[in-house]
Amino acid sequence: MSTAIKNVIETYDSLIGKAQCVFVPVLLLFCRLWVAYVFFNSGLTKVATWDSTLYLFEYEYQVPLLPWQMAAYLGTAAELTLPIFVALGLLTRPMAAILFVFNIIAVVSYPLLWEKGFYDHQLWGLMILMIVVWGAGPFSIDRLLKNRVAS
Repeated sequence: MSTAIKNVIETYDSLIGKAQCVFVPVLLLFCRLWVAYVFFNSGLTKVATWDSTLYLFEYEYQVPLLPWQMAAYLGTAAELTLPIFVALGLLTRPMAAILFVFNIIAVVSYPLLWEKGFYDHQLWGLMILMIVVWGAGPFSIDRLLKNRVAS
């Protein structure tokens, strides 16, 4: 391989490496905040319209293995607590993994999501999966705790 091509490839690799050092942490933070916002707002809506929430869990949602009352309380609690952990980047991977399973249960439990909103849940699932695989990134409490323990 000629020296000129080798230099171009090395320069390209160097630029991509530098861009990734900035882009990946920002992408992880964006995914954490986006997913947290969506699920937390859904939990707030459930609390604000609690009678409707109970109605939906009794007659519309078909949560497997749980009585509808327990599903309503657990689902609302999950939507109000898990996003806080994910947004802050605290215990991020396990909380995001639980949120990933919660997202799957939401899709399975509500048949109308297959018609309206299924693609939103796919996007959120992908974002959550990125967080599970790569962690919270440097802008997180997890990273602060890791650095404190290491020093």
